[in-house]
Amino acid sequence: MKNIELQPVKNFSLELDIKASDKSLSHRSAMLALFTDGTSRVKNFLEAEDTLCSLEIAKELGLIVSKDKKDLLLKAPSEVLSKGLKTPSKTLDCGNSGTSIRLYTGLIAGANINATLDGDKYLRARPMKRVIEPLTEIGAKIESSDFKAPLKLIPQGKLEGFHYKSKISSAQVKSALILAGLQADKDSTFKEPYLSRDHTENMLLAFQKEKNIELKHDKIYINPLTKPLDAFDIEIANDPSSAFFFAVAALLIPDSKVVLKNVLLNKTRIEAYKVLESMGADIKYENIKEGYEKSGDIVVTYSPLKAVSVTENISWLIDEIPALSLAMAVANGTSEIRNAKELRVKESDRIKATIAGLHAFGIETVEYESGFDIIGSALKKGEANSFGDHRIAMSFIIASLASGGKVTDCECINTSFPNFFDNLELILRSEHALEHEAKRR
Repeated sequence: MKNIELQPVKNFSLELDIKASDKSLSHRSAMLALFTDGTSRVKNFLEAEDTLCSLEIAKELGLIVSKDKKDLLLKAPSEVLSKGLKTPSKTLDCGNSGTSIRLYTGLIAGANINATLDGDKYLRARPMKRVIEPLTEIGAKIESSDFKAPLKLIPQGKLEGFHYKSKISSAQVKSALILAGLQADKDSTFKEPYLSRDHTENMLLAFQKEKNIELKHDKIYINPLTKPLDAFDIEIANDPSSAFFFAVAALLIPDSKVVLKNVLLNKTRIEAYKVLESMGADIKYENIKEGYEKSGDIVVTYSPLKAVSVTENISWLIDEIPALSLAMAVANGTSEIRNAKELRVKESDRIKATIAGLHAFGIETVEYESGFDIIGSALKKGEANSFGDHRIAMSFIIASLASGGKVTDCECINTSFPNFFDNLELILRSEHALEHEAKRR
């Protein structure tokens, strides 16, 4: 489906189990299973293009993958700590996944094997300097052209321990260094300016037999694996970044309400919901479940919104900013986003792509190098280009629900959220919107 065109919906009220498991946890479950002592079971692994790339790469490195009904069974290579990971027989295809290429660059650098990581035309255009530089600094050898894929990793002997202070807060950089450090000769430390998404640490804390990861005084202590991780049996909750599109939909369309079921509630992943609350949104968290990660239901009820300034914890909501910009577009006043230069190097330049979409839907903005202002008013019928970016595509499809509109080049949505259109149909066919249908072509 290349393009989608929608008529505006009057209102909707429904419960949504979006059936879009958390992307970050799915990536990491495939990677960490390589270092376990048996067969791990993963319920609700996200079967999207990005995460399936990570799973296929893990298989090339020796992971044995099978299924038990809908559960994924991940069997680690035997004696991985003594024999090491398998040298891949072909180029490792990361597709469109920045998480796959950046985390595997660290994991493979630590494994001390020959490998080449590559991706599609969009991934090849994205800068990889942020992981190449720190990994090179700690002893890895990585060949590239202008710090872009393909990346060729060349063995240089086992990495020594390192003490790295990152200039940026990035879960991808942090995870790459942790995955490298787990395979190093000596203990390592990692520090970032402020906490980025912490799934890698949380999973290691839950599955380690010994103290491979310790968190002290804003620093991560990484101790090399001398024993494999425990094989794990986990259920992956729904992705809060995917659920967020439908939270915003309820706030754009008067008299609407949505209950988002079984959503991951990690504090570094629900910052965008907290921003909505600060704008006046009626949001409640119910049926909380504790575990290796917290999860529960998020209830969002239509509320008038006021403008907000977003300048902190940007790494906690970097993926949600395009959809968040829609809430800002209908808020009373001028909202601002700053310190978000990271948006320039995502699947698209998300600052330019978001602004272009907002303009197409009748919203005035002011662009800055590290963010933008949004002058709140009302969305008008428009036509936006996704620029090949799944989050831009989904954001302006949600805008079209409120105002009517069209979004082109929507096939990219399959990289992260194959069930997006199933959920969209539930809204279109809900009690108050039966007469509205999506026109796809």
